[in-house]
Amino acid sequence: MVIWTDRPEIVSYVEFFNVAQNKAKAVVVYKDKLAVSLPPAKDEQNPDIVIGSYLRNSRIKKNFAAVDRVFNRSQIHPSSMYSPLLEYGKINGRQYIIPVSFNLPTVIFSQKNHDLVGESMLIDSDMLRDSAGSFNQKSENDVFVKMGYAPSWDANFIYQIAKAGGAEFGEKGTVFSWNADSLASTVSYLKNWSRDKNGGRTAEQDFSFKYLYAPKQKLVDSERCLFAYIKSDVFFDIPSEQTETISFRWFSKDGKIFVNDDITSLGLYRKTKNARAAYAFIEWFFSESTQKNLLERSMRMNLDTQTFGICSGFSSIKSVNERVFPAYYKTLLGKMPAEDSLVAPLALPSRWESLKERVIIPYLSDVTDTDSETAVKSIDERITVWRNQFN
Repeated sequence: MVIWTDRPEIVSYVEFFNVAQNKAKAVVVYKDKLAVSLPPAKDEQNPDIVIGSYLRNSRIKKNFAAVDRVFNRSQIHPSSMYSPLLEYGKINGRQYIIPVSFNLPTVIFSQKNHDLVGESMLIDSDMLRDSAGSFNQKSENDVFVKMGYAPSWDANFIYQIAKAGGAEFGEKGTVFSWNADSLASTVSYLKNWSRDKNGGRTAEQDFSFKYLYAPKQKLVDSERCLFAYIKSDVFFDIPSEQTETISFRWFSKDGKIFVNDDITSLGLYRKTKNARAAYAFIEWFFSESTQKNLLERSMRMNLDTQTFGICSGFSSIKSVNERVFPAYYKTLLGKMPAEDSLVAPLALPSRWESLKERVIIPYLSDVTDTDSETAVKSIDERITVWRNQFN
């Protein structure tokens, strides 16, 4: 059986699979740009299983076979997984890809500032803005010496606010569509935040240049700033001795957490010639006991490929996050969000990372600049440039 993946961890998992049972054997083919590698070239051997990001797009039915039978004929029950993520992998009610792992937008702060944040594990942009604003402090020369937070410090945070604000980025043809009205509202919101709380983009960037040169966990611990935005996999990959004084919250909007775009999923390639072996792997992998063993093995062997959790994220199996993860990530005990709070991304084009990096992120950074007088190129103009240079 051949497994294509863009996740290095799968190599270790397959080694364990090949030793742990006798039903099938697997080999791994690493594909750096997995989503655009399908279908295989004429001279390539077809995969049987595909595991990676951005598999949910308009070609899903052309690339993958429905895998409903994995829930009908095995011990895997749909209720064991997060339902919003399962729905992400369905087309017309049929399951074409199965979620493997996911990450969440995370805000970190020093435990010394717990009273400014509150007890809820969710934090929205209004609370973050107001708490950060009250933390601000200026010198006698009217220059910021403490600044709670500025969205311009991290364009990925601006993107996350846009998602939470209803931007509705989704696949359209080879590129994407968006909700222009919601995006315009988000831009106004962010510019007002910058002006009202931090004195504008120039003041934010001056502060960043002077003070924000250390890792994010050290910045908040030093209390030079109140908050930092970080992906959950990056935060939980930091050695625990560096985060002993750090707390975290899930970034949300109206009680909903918008899952990061790069959900890792598994699909059965529709032209597989080893379906029986593929199903044996799927049934083996999607069990709490297997994933517990994988985590234990990774920690015990201190593998070079060791990363956070399962495939560098939270498991799609609820019980693994609730019962297994806290044994290795103690700060997660009782802090996993409710299933119904998760919002999966819309279907996205296979080249989404390139589009986001070269079109959306630069646009959001430019259009939220309160101090620039330069005309901002529209999203459509940037898409045209992207097509000519990178497509």
